[in-house]
Amino acid sequence: MKIIIIGDGKVGYNLAENLSKEDNDVVIIDKDPEALKKAGEYLDVMCIRGNGLSTKTLLEAGVKEADLLIAATTSDEINMVCCLTAKKLGAAHTIARIRDPEYADELAQLKEDLDLDMVINPEQAVAGEISRLLEFPPAVNVEVFAKGRVVMMEMKVTGDMSIVQMSLKNITRKYASTVLIGGVLRGDTVIIPKGDFVIEEEDTIYIVGRPSRLVQFCQRIGVHVQKIRSAMIMGGGRIAYYLAKYLHELEIKVKIIEIDRSRCVELTELLPSALIIWGDGSDESVLHSENLSNMGAFIAVTGRDEDNLIAALVAKQYGVQKVVAKINRINYSMIVSNMNIDSVVSPKLITANYILQYVRGLQNARGNSVDSLFRIMGGRAEAIEFTASKQGEILNRPLKDLPIIEGVLIAAIVRKNEIIIPHGSDVILAGDSVILIATGKKLTDLSDIVHPGA
Repeated sequence: MKIIIIGDGKVGYNLAENLSKEDNDVVIIDKDPEALKKAGEYLDVMCIRGNGLSTKTLLEAGVKEADLLIAATTSDEINMVCCLTAKKLGAAHTIARIRDPEYADELAQLKEDLDLDMVINPEQAVAGEISRLLEFPPAVNVEVFAKGRVVMMEMKVTGDMSIVQMSLKNITRKYASTVLIGGVLRGDTVIIPKGDFVIEEEDTIYIVGRPSRLVQFCQRIGVHVQKIRSAMIMGGGRIAYYLAKYLHELEIKVKIIEIDRSRCVELTELLPSALIIWGDGSDESVLHSENLSNMGAFIAVTGRDEDNLIAALVAKQYGVQKVVAKINRINYSMIVSNMNIDSVVSPKLITANYILQYVRGLQNARGNSVDSLFRIMGGRAEAIEFTASKQGEILNRPLKDLPIIEGVLIAAIVRKNEIIIPHGSDVILAGDSVILIATGKKLTDLSDIVHPGA
């Protein structure tokens, strides 16, 4: 596919990196020569210095033949106009990054008026992910499928869990046949486990099932699941705003610490249900004075990775049940994984997941739509959801008779309100949502899971 990205900031660069790795023909437009220099040196992309609003620049980038244009500058208004212009010039599909909360209630109308195919709000997406983490405190990460009916929970195995040194078939027999351990990360090794696989301490496991079943499973294996009733948020930016609204719906009391006094005044008006504190959240004495140790959760979402990580470590020392830190620099991920922080979120990675999902859907010519796509296990595997079309060689055949390719696991089948953890005799029917875990594979269609000609 030919894809044009306007804006070579953190999000634009990350998108270009991921999309070019999937053999797409990527063009980046930006006015900053230094930003383009980095992209030109490290990525397999074409770089054009210019204004994404300029018709001349867009034509030079090949907008008439573009399958997709993504506008990811720092200005919502520029992004919207870029997409509108690109559509007029012949771009098949457009995606705009729109971040301002003032537009949040008008996105459906904006999409229609500007003929946008997709709108992405990284801050709102991050806030949504954090709110899910607070719903499932034992999880390192949570991904949602089938409109919330199925959840994949990433969890670190500790020595006090009763599943240590147990095989998967024995775990299923003893604890739950209604959840599935679909993936394991052991050190740097990615594993799609079979029934005789034995869980070890320090493994990171990926469990799939209904939300209520996952909670029951955690309780049965000795993981204490306590509902979070209060949260302290360090940083009062857009993420904090969206997150406070989500947490209010979950009946979680919110306290926000923000260093900018004028922003505190704004937040007080915007979030009447939250307590807004003017102070420096990176100062331990401030956190102590605001009773950090009594909080159920601590979330650090300032613009500085270093402050977020240090404050998160302080919160863990204070015994906070659930600690989440936002980081922008993905190259910190290896360092962070060795730190005692419960969960880390990245706006760039979340944005890339949403757009990769959309691009895979455009590449799909056979009709099994891509409904969800998440990169897991440090980006070395994917969890992907398809809707089975009315025609296909894999329909109505027992799974045990399907020659499924190596590195692919069918984790769950959703049929109306029924959640099926599949066994060999189960079948895929037209209209089913099928959730897969795949390593080393780029799946664009449900039929890709079987050997050609099967």
